[in-house]
Amino acid sequence: MHSGRSSLWRWLILAALVVLFDQITKIWFDTNLQFGERLHVLSFFDFTLLYNTGAAFSFLADGQGWQRWFFTAIAIGAAGLIVYLLRRSLGEPLFCTALACILGGAIGNVIDRIQHGHVIDFLLFYWNDWFFPAFNIADASITIGAILLVLDELLKMRRQRRKPGKG
Repeated sequence: MHSGRSSLWRWLILAALVVLFDQITKIWFDTNLQFGERLHVLSFFDFTLLYNTGAAFSFLADGQGWQRWFFTAIAIGAAGLIVYLLRRSLGEPLFCTALACILGGAIGNVIDRIQHGHVIDFLLFYWNDWFFPAFNIADASITIGAILLVLDELLKMRRQRRKPGKG
């Protein structure tokens, strides 16, 4: 049981590092840029400072404030489920990496929602007049985690097909 606990801690530490990096970058941009200000970096990428009261792609951002607590509750519930899944899946490193990334991102954005009432976004990709919604390290970590979950499932399916007698 001791080795299982230490394995769980490894994934929780990864999630905590995501939260730490996310919060440090958000504090830096919130302190050093004015709302809406953009710092040009590349022909398709700027740093900016925007606030999102909604969820991904500003979903429900025009709500009257109730969405703050709604998304906070969803993230806290998801965090509990993720920790449960981590404990049950310690022998699956790709799956656990994915879950740790999602956990860290969810907690990073929950901290913003509780502390500020919105999520701080600062990464802006665009092409000519087309703009991808601004996002942050937590969002990027959640996206990476989701991609890793899909990859993990595809690899599991591939292994299942290769087992003898599974023609």
